[in-house]
Amino acid sequence: MIVNIDGNINRFYAQTLCMVFFPGAKFAENEEADENTPIVDIYERTNEEGSYARATITIGEKSVTCEHTEPYNERNTKIRTEKVAVGVALFKAGEKFFKVSPSWGILTGVRPAKIARDLLNKGLTVTEMKTVLTKQYFVNPKKATLLGNIARNENKIIKSLSDNTCSLYISIPFCPSRCSYCSFVSYSTKRLLSMIPDYLAKLLVELKQTLELIRDLDQRIITIYVGGGTPSILNCEQMELLLSTINENADLSELREFTFEMGRPDTVTYDKVKLAHDMGVTRISINPQTLNDAVLETIGRAHTVEQFFNAYDIARKAGIKCINTDLIAGLPGESASSFQKSVDTILKLKPENVTYHTFCVKKAADILKEESDVYSPFNPTVGKCVDYAQVNAKNVGYVPYYMYRQKNTVGNYENVGYSLPGYEGLYNVYMMEEIHSVFACGAGAVTKLVSPDRSAIKRVFMPKYPFEYLSDKVDEEQIQKNFEGFREFYDTYFNLDEK
Repeated sequence: MIVNIDGNINRFYAQTLCMVFFPGAKFAENEEADENTPIVDIYERTNEEGSYARATITIGEKSVTCEHTEPYNERNTKIRTEKVAVGVALFKAGEKFFKVSPSWGILTGVRPAKIARDLLNKGLTVTEMKTVLTKQYFVNPKKATLLGNIARNENKIIKSLSDNTCSLYISIPFCPSRCSYCSFVSYSTKRLLSMIPDYLAKLLVELKQTLELIRDLDQRIITIYVGGGTPSILNCEQMELLLSTINENADLSELREFTFEMGRPDTVTYDKVKLAHDMGVTRISINPQTLNDAVLETIGRAHTVEQFFNAYDIARKAGIKCINTDLIAGLPGESASSFQKSVDTILKLKPENVTYHTFCVKKAADILKEESDVYSPFNPTVGKCVDYAQVNAKNVGYVPYYMYRQKNTVGNYENVGYSLPGYEGLYNVYMMEEIHSVFACGAGAVTKLVSPDRSAIKRVFMPKYPFEYLSDKVDEEQIQKNFEGFREFYDTYFNLDEK
């Protein structure tokens, strides 16, 4: 599609707004339009009183124009006022053009709960916060209520943190097979899986150095997350090597949570789970995505529903205190009744955490090679599935504790983590809401340094692919250069010299 901008609006922001109504859209500034090419024209001007915006959506002979003026107020900066003006104008145009009203209005960011928390922390009541979300951002009242509940639960989790806490993420970017909807950087062929021993050896070196740096920076690790990929693709010997390196080199005296992803049920054995438990892991993920074997086959999950139940039973017998399970609403080939059956069955198992995702297709996903039209911006069936999952979780005692959103989700819906009270996944909140620093090791890992007042964030990226990680791109000199940047950040914002 084509987006024409006349005004002081970031092009990426404008494109992200467009994807509310045109998920999966590809943008080209010099594209030649045909009768089916969507064209969006945005005009914006700002003066001392506020910002005026006009948006026009055109496809062929059909065209709709809407405008909006957003005045300044005590909560909005100039940039936010401009964004709101453009967002409302474009939302109204899309709403009028397609005759639908997306649930999340003009909220396009990954972290909608952050906006809700900011409003509450500025002194607004829950009712006032919901009013802002529904009137200014056009969020559906039901979603505004969900945001309010999550924001309050996150604030309870966050308020007890001290400035010298951090989290640790360890990347194991390998999977036994690749899901058809996934473009996550993970390796799944036999040849590439043969890299695991060399990858693990290099990872352990980086991990030891990172743990030493964390001690030097006077930080206390309170959550650890071993993610992937599928970390349980490691054999027992490899798992023990990784977990013993953590235990021997980290100060775990203040550790509150230790998560090890075992997302694929076909990788779960009693020996692996018992080893994880005995070496301090308190939380694992076992993710069926659906309890429909036909759908599992469709999406390329190389396991069965029976294997999920066996893996879950193993985790309970091994003594794991907290189990998370993932379900995805809107998977290809899954009906509403099938998804609802999965929800009911999972809730009867009573895992401490349940995460409800909405089907999202990445641009590099294999499924796009077979089906080009997998995006659906307006899908009432998926909406019913999302509502069913959330309502029934609440009815049996679960609380929503964190949320994130992605582009190109079916129906433009959200991903929400639910937990039994007291079992909230702490790392998920700290990482998603950018509460404190997360030190990350391995291919595709992103270290995120956060200042005590959360006003400054520094991100440091490791190479995405394991073969890059194993190459000369990640050598001792590069790691030390990264660490120097970490120390400089902490010297600036944490007053290390005074300590």
